[in-house]
Amino acid sequence: MIDLLPPPTFGPDRPMRLRASAPLRRLVRETRLDPASFVLPLFVKAGEGVRDEIASMPGVFQLSVDEAVREAERASALGVGGVLLFGIPAHKDAEGSAASDDSEAVQRAVRALKAEVPELAVITDVCLCEYTDHGHCGWLGTDGELELEASLPAHVAAAVSHARAGADLVAPSSMIDGVVGAVRAGLDAAGYPHVGIFSYAVKYASAFYGPFRDAADSAPVFGDRRTHQMDPANRREAVREAALDVAQGADLLMVKPAVATLDVIRDVRQAVPDRPLGAYHVSGEYAMLKAAAERGWIDERRAVLETLTSIRRAGADLVVTYYAAQAARWLVE
Repeated sequence: MIDLLPPPTFGPDRPMRLRASAPLRRLVRETRLDPASFVLPLFVKAGEGVRDEIASMPGVFQLSVDEAVREAERASALGVGGVLLFGIPAHKDAEGSAASDDSEAVQRAVRALKAEVPELAVITDVCLCEYTDHGHCGWLGTDGELELEASLPAHVAAAVSHARAGADLVAPSSMIDGVVGAVRAGLDAAGYPHVGIFSYAVKYASAFYGPFRDAADSAPVFGDRRTHQMDPANRREAVREAALDVAQGADLLMVKPAVATLDVIRDVRQAVPDRPLGAYHVSGEYAMLKAAAERGWIDERRAVLETLTSIRRAGADLVVTYYAAQAARWLVE
């Protein structure tokens, strides 16, 4: 004869009641994904009908302006809220002079997007690394050393050029000290006080940017960016950096990368509650999901939506992600 244990006793609080069915789980979900909070990065270059797939980022392309508009139209139809433009110039030099050229791909893409897809927010990356022949975010001195702060006027010129083209937001991404203040003053002086700044306030010198450097052809030919991007070991410093950018005029803040810094996203959200906060789900984080999914090791859809939910749950209002359009499609299916 088998002795049966008495049934377990429970108090009145039974959390599993609210997990009993899909409708109930949906009803009480605390963190919700909305395609309107997604921003899709686009890499734009010269030419027409160009769609060059990036080997380390399956499903992501270097696009001519006409193809970038088509990609943006598809994303907008799915409810995606904005795009973030990166330029791949035909010509590079030591000063990154193409960054402020009104005829470059980013500026042409801004004009085309505002004309063809006006419901999308158009954000432009402001940095020199894609435009310099040495791949660094600032100028080099005669001794070959980086003179980052001396290149702030070049960042301002690029931001003003993007504003002139019609950008809604400019996004200084170099993390050079003072870049946000310089860009704010430059935009105001040029007659663009209405153009906002989406600051890469907390950008770590991360190993997860590798595929992006393939996409934007922006890998430094020597050295690295640890002198101006944050040490991944530092947490408290992030709040300091965010506060400095707010004081200089940042309208929105960004933490980058996203998955590796969920604790930092939470810290910045709590320290700066009065600014929208974005997080960049970066190229390496995207590529890892793609690689695992292609091998059948994970369910891509579930893993991506869980990842994006974790970023929003940590406190991000916006998520910049290469999965923006695909995740939006999954959410509406």
